[in-house]
Amino acid sequence: MTTFPHYVAVPKSGFGPAVLVLHSWWGLNPFFKRLCDRFARAGFVALAPDLYAGRVATTPTEAKALRSESTAKRKTPAYKLLIAAIEQLRTNEAVQGSRVALVGFSMGGHWALWLAQRPELPIAETVVFYAARDGNYTKSKSRFLFHFAESDDWVSAASAKKLKTSLATANADATYYTYPGTAHWFFESDRKDAYNETAAASAWKRTIVFLNEV
Repeated sequence: MTTFPHYVAVPKSGFGPAVLVLHSWWGLNPFFKRLCDRFARAGFVALAPDLYAGRVATTPTEAKALRSESTAKRKTPAYKLLIAAIEQLRTNEAVQGSRVALVGFSMGGHWALWLAQRPELPIAETVVFYAARDGNYTKSKSRFLFHFAESDDWVSAASAKKLKTSLATANADATYYTYPGTAHWFFESDRKDAYNETAAASAWKRTIVFLNEV
């Protein structure tokens, strides 16, 4: 099996359920590595695949270029890296159980929803921060939790409506939260222009409760 770049964090206990953290278009920067550590402190084995091979962006222009390159057909496309990362996480000796939870942010949220539609993948829960992607969820085995910003220039009301319609058509177990006074990136503490500490704390608590539900 091919091994791809990733960051992994394991609880002090040495074992726990699996969480795949999918970074936003900024790349696998320090925030997402710290987030994996935070999941580990909460009892999860967290793995964040690096879709940009060590590079990170600090401006939207840089991020857009890296995102485009990660999906270019001339290279190993992002979806192949993600499927391989799921297998690496699922077979990690520290992981308990055979199923995987996804937690995705913006671009990573789009990828999480793409992965969750595939019944051949062992996806049990999907948590999405400020992203929407409609599609065919009728064969999905996942439960869903969504964290939306109140004012989001990147997620339109129309796209959110289409997503909800797709999930309702599939009779999916989906819960939606919208956080007052927030904008895109509100959970990411390194996005100083958007970070909302109160909303982020609430979203984190709800995420952990959701992931711990049987």
